[in-house]
Amino acid sequence: MLDELEGCAARLATRCGEGELVWHRWGSGPALVLLHGGTGSWRHWVRTIPHFAASRTVLAADMPGLGESAMAPGPAEPASVAAALAASLAELLGPERLYDLAGFSFGANIGTHLAALEGGHVRSHTIVGAASLGFPRPPVDLQKIRDKQGAERVATHRQNLNALMLIDPARIDDEAIRIQEWNTVHARLRSRGFASGTSLKDRLAHVAAPMRAIWGERDQVSWPHIPERLAMLHAARPELLSAVIPGAGHWVMYEAPKAFNAALARMLNGV
Repeated sequence: MLDELEGCAARLATRCGEGELVWHRWGSGPALVLLHGGTGSWRHWVRTIPHFAASRTVLAADMPGLGESAMAPGPAEPASVAAALAASLAELLGPERLYDLAGFSFGANIGTHLAALEGGHVRSHTIVGAASLGFPRPPVDLQKIRDKQGAERVATHRQNLNALMLIDPARIDDEAIRIQEWNTVHARLRSRGFASGTSLKDRLAHVAAPMRAIWGERDQVSWPHIPERLAMLHAARPELLSAVIPGAGHWVMYEAPKAFNAALARMLNGV
């Protein structure tokens, strides 16, 4: 699926720091902007894009410092990354732009900063597997990959994916490992340190768009305290629509794509 999806995408780029900010675009219709997770790329959305590109224009970023995109100007922090994305979207979509926004993990944090900057340009904002809400991040034992090759490297990717991203080892297929390898090799921005802070929470009051939230039931970054996160979000944003996808981990849209896509589609329609 990955090769076919990349092959039919339009690759777009705008200026970013000393290089480019790269997007991929599919479909036509109302715009849906997708922001991937930390140490990631647009490939995190490989099982989401085809569903929504059938009726929408889907724009998936490689966020600054990740994938093919250059580092954003200024300090390596959410505000500078969001500012670079806002400038890029203004160039690509114009002054009358209007889009739905969804961000996964680190992309949920960046997306909330972006939605605060973009005001009425954002129709709705969905956070997926969000951290940076002021709750402690559970310890996750990730193994170093850089010194490994061949079968040992693949086995380490599999172990890391099970520890952080996919709760069911049987769902860690060759495509998931391929995506993880590509993303790891191309990542320069280190985002993990933001997960236990309050960067997303601090911007909630500044977002004009209605908010939505999706978690996998066994999200390794949030389990077993997803109800506390949802309670805080519902108190801060009474209009919040939320869903918890059974049997899925952090990378919920890859592990349970049918249930995730249905939940996101409902939320984009305001139900």
